[in-house]
Amino acid sequence: MALSKQSIRKGIIILVNGETISKEELITMSELWDDRQENFFRKMLKQGGKFSINKIPFEIHPPEKIITSSGEVDTGVVTIPGEDVKF
Repeated sequence: MALSKQSIRKGIIILVNGETISKEELITMSELWDDRQENFFRKMLKQGGKFSINKIPFEIHPPEKIITSSGEVDTGVVTIPGEDVKF
């Protein structure tokens, strides 16, 4: 079983040997993987990192977004003006 286009989300940067790779090329590469390697790759798509499969080095950079405990995108630090701050 190979990867599908839906498993590779938008915004994820995948480097193979230091160069970006297209979805189609990655799907054809994944046809040679066994189930264990494919599951490992899917997990790395979520968390990112450097690893190798079949002696081919991969580097994955997932999109950076910070989510709060309620599942919403974090807006950052909210500054409240005090006595020393003027509008």
